Amino acid sequence: MSASPGRTAAVVTGAGRGIGRAIALELARAGADVALLARSPDELAGTASQVRALGGAAMLVPTDLGDLGQVDAAVQRIRGEMGAVDILINNAGVVWPLGPTEEVDPAEWARAITINLTAPATLTLCLLPAMLAKRRGRIVNVSSGAAGHPSSMIGGNAYVTGKTALEAHTLNLAAELADTGVTVNVFRPGTVDTAMQSWIRGQEPTKIGPDLHERFVRYQADGVLITPEQSARSLVALLHGTSTGQVWTVAAES
Repeated sequence: MSASPGRTAAVVTGAGRGIGRAIALELARAGADVALLARSPDELAGTASQVRALGGAAMLVPTDLGDLGQVDAAVQRIRGEMGAVDILINNAGVVWPLGPTEEVDPAEWARAITINLTAPATLTLCLLPAMLAKRRGRIVNVSSGAAGHPSSMIGGNAYVTGKTALEAHTLNLAAELADTGVTVNVFRPGTVDTAMQSWIRGQEPTKIGPDLHERFVRYQADGVLITPEQSARSLVALLHGTSTGQVWTVAAES
């Protein structure tokens, strides 16, 4: 799937549902053809159908970002079928494993770091050379407000570690790429009503920690959750600018 003439070529991870799906659709509305990465082919098919209804081309790339062999295969396919990419949105992430750190399986901790940090960096490093050759590109790494306050999410050590490191990677790379035409920014999506929020609310409080569980239950009860669409609109609007090395947050909607 080569990008159609006059259309932007974009890659979105975690595109099967939630924020990732909303970002992919917002990009399609803005004139992008989109390569969609996620683990579930069925969910990707749903996103692709909506992208096509908006006039964009969609490439389904089922990928487990916890498997770097699959990430490499996805890159090869994107390069072969889409060519140079204009926009990379590293949105996919996992919040598990949750609970006291001494009880966490080290293998699960490491897999979470692969998904939340190593895979986004790998995709960036692989797709960056073509952006630099064109002297234009937009890379956004979706993070979390917890990265700004690492001590605020006790019981989520792997998640906070991965997202905080992802932000450091982003800001360092942005400084390196100044004046190249390629911008690299962080996006903190806000407190969004997603499957991740629902999953945390459904966990046993004694397993993940009663304070952490109560916080996520309270988000829903207090009505503070925003929609994935609101978060996506805020992100895509920011792509039109040339700022780099920024930590973007969700803009208030009237």
